Amino acid sequence: MTQYKIIMEKHSDGYVAYPLGLKGIVVGQGDSYEEALFDVKSAIRFHIETFGNDIFDMDPPILEVFVAEAGV
Repeated sequence: MTQYKIIMEKHSDGYVAYPLGLKGIVVGQGDSYEEALFDVKSAIRFHIETFGNDIFDMDPPILEVFVAEAGV
């Protein structure tokens, strides 16, 4: 089992999730955190099955992810 860094966004109408380090567009969504996570995991599996291991964009892989906020 490979671990992926997933960005999870909470919006007023639900959640949107997407993985880091994959080429192409891979997105999951749902009314809850769990639904969006399940959906993005399914999308990742489908993307890998469809396009193979060439979709991995990062070498070395992403170790940590941070969210920063800055006024400009």
